[in-house]
Amino acid sequence: MLTLLLPILMQVGPNPSGGLSPIEQLDMNNRPPRTRANRDAQERTPSALETCLDTARTAPEKAHAISVEWIKRTTGEQRAAGEHCLGVAAGNMGEWDAARAAFIAARADAEDAAFRTRMSALAGSAALASGDAAGALALLDAAKSEDPLDPSVRGAIALDRASALVALDRADDATSALAEARAAMPGDPQAWLLSATLARRTGDLATAQAQIEKAVSLDPQDPAIGLEAGVIAILAGHSEAARKSWQSVMETAPDSEQAQTAKDYLAQIGEGAQ
Repeated sequence: MLTLLLPILMQVGPNPSGGLSPIEQLDMNNRPPRTRANRDAQERTPSALETCLDTARTAPEKAHAISVEWIKRTTGEQRAAGEHCLGVAAGNMGEWDAARAAFIAARADAEDAAFRTRMSALAGSAALASGDAAGALALLDAAKSEDPLDPSVRGAIALDRASALVALDRADDATSALAEARAAMPGDPQAWLLSATLARRTGDLATAQAQIEKAVSLDPQDPAIGLEAGVIAILAGHSEAARKSWQSVMETAPDSEQAQTAKDYLAQIGEGAQ
């Protein structure tokens, strides 16, 4: 996302998050709270849900079938847990509309405020992955309005909101959302990468350079960061810096999509790539 997020929807290029789907950008190991009414059943929930979520990542079709049966046999918080797992499984199968519906259903069946906020955020992430930027923004705005306490959740919501806003041609609002993401997660290289990319796209190369330098300092091995650093450098007229950035991408991640793009860029500026 699914990271909270999220593919880079702000630039041409692959997801810098190492192949995680958008829903996997948020913490999947969240569960509905225990209640006195079903305390004994809830004692089994953490293990069952964690197992289901792990299965959803490695064998989503199996987790999907498990979740469907789980939902049929439960109500309330237990049902919400099953719907949570169903959403993750559906998302990892590429069935974004189904994932969105499952997360919305989980929110409706749960009572815990933090869990409900996460489900709204995940539904928004799934909507974004399906290409429904307007629908995603509505869900993400709802999640944001609930003022989540966890900074990682606030940051993930802000990153997805920024992606939705860019898709809706609202660059200024996206810039504000990215500022919120950086404030919530100052050590997250993706927040700085996306910020640099948007600044570059809006023509603010000085800001883009400062932000990509921060991203590099946080994760110097990320090929998406190296690729973007080269793009910013070439636009600023620093061809040698661009060349070094792209060569570094090819050396550190030779089998990545970014490495192929870097090779193409080097060819365009007349640098033979090995």
